[in-house]
Amino acid sequence: MLKEILNKIFWHPNYKKEDFEVVILHRGAEGNKKVIPLEDVEIEGNYLVYFDTHIPLHRILEIRNKKTGEILYKK
Repeated sequence: MLKEILNKIFWHPNYKKEDFEVVILHRGAEGNKKVIPLEDVEIEGNYLVYFDTHIPLHRILEIRNKKTGEILYKK
C-alpha cells in the first residue's frame, strides 16, 4: 500500500510531488521524527533517497499533502 501511494504521487499526472511531504522516524531528532519534502526525494527499490541518505520505507510514519493537510498514509 505504501509503495503504491508513493508511485501514484511520483508518476500520476494529477499529482505533484512538491505538494507532499513525508514524516520519517529519525532517532535523535525532536520527537524522533523528521519532515522531508517529497520534491527532494527519489525512490530506489524499498528506499527513499534524500540527497545521499537512503531511508528504508518502513521508517515512513506519514505522507501528507502540504497544501490541504490531507493524510494519505499513516503508520
